[in-house]
Amino acid sequence: MPARFIARRSPIHGNGVFATEVIRKGEEIVQYKGTLMTHDEADAMYGDGGETGHTFLFTLNDEYIIDANRKGNTARWINHSCNPNCRAVIEESASGDPRRDRVLIEAIRTIKPGEELTYNYGIVLEVPYTARLKKLWQCLCGSPGCTGTLLQPKR
Repeated sequence: MPARFIARRSPIHGNGVFATEVIRKGEEIVQYKGTLMTHDEADAMYGDGGETGHTFLFTLNDEYIIDANRKGNTARWINHSCNPNCRAVIEESASGDPRRDRVLIEAIRTIKPGEELTYNYGIVLEVPYTARLKKLWQCLCGSPGCTGTLLQPKR
């Protein structure tokens, strides 16, 4: 069975993931995979201030993070957009074990072959949003409603 998507250079940022066939609204596209780690382990390894402007970390739940830097799959190359065609869905384990929760990327509208897959990263940092951090986390999606930053308003 041919792949429904392929990773290659992106006009948005670095690598991206592009549809190779039509993907229908509501379809599950890929699971975001990587090494499971606690929030404390992630802070110890990467820091907690969001100082890089780049991350393959995905918050799974209150206890765990997925680190796609280690044992990650193609999903780690899906770029952010302020006008995305996909969304990330946290699927809680039926057993209630937070280690078995999953992140699934699904289409929120029909995606045409050749179109880049994107979702809103929803990045919220605990530190104050300075002009320097907003620039570090600059959004390059180019959509008409682009906010200019991957950082989302604090809840």
